[in-house]
Amino acid sequence: MPTVTLIGYRGTGKSTVARLLGERLGLPWWDADVELESRCGQSIAELIRTRGEEVFRDAEEATLAALVERGPGIVATGGGAVLRPANRDRLRSHGGLVVWLSAPPDVIRRRLAADPTTLARRPALVGADPLAEVDEALAVREPLYRGSAAVEIETAGLTPGEIAARIAGLLPDPRGGGAARR
Repeated sequence: MPTVTLIGYRGTGKSTVARLLGERLGLPWWDADVELESRCGQSIAELIRTRGEEVFRDAEEATLAALVERGPGIVATGGGAVLRPANRDRLRSHGGLVVWLSAPPDVIRRRLAADPTTLARRPALVGADPLAEVDEALAVREPLYRGSAAVEIETAGLTPGEIAARIAGLLPDPRGGGAARR
């Protein structure tokens, strides 16, 4: 079971925070999207384009199932992992501390626009523009994130290092005696 699982919309910092938190805690970390692409032998954008969203979601579910069995570490999920009930159940039962990284839609759009990999790795699932679908997707996903997470951290005013420090402070001290002081 992972120590921490990060959920949230694309562009909220899950992968960066997972790496920093893993380094801080001396634990491995995994990016579910990278794992999925490695397992499938193609990018998510290519997988959706050639085989469809349903096949992608099947692969996403299988990848998450494998990741939560790996043991102590940090998992950064794909932004839509919460769309499937089986994934939400898996997160609640085997995700360790599930943390929802959130940000306002305008911040997400700004981050996605600044990321040169947005169009290549993060395909729009509704229409052709991943920036245009943020509000609609968040309206569907926010209740699912909220219902899956033990904690929400709003990332707009924080650096990834500050977010990782906050999460580390929520974890029990491995020596006993309350929250970790890292």
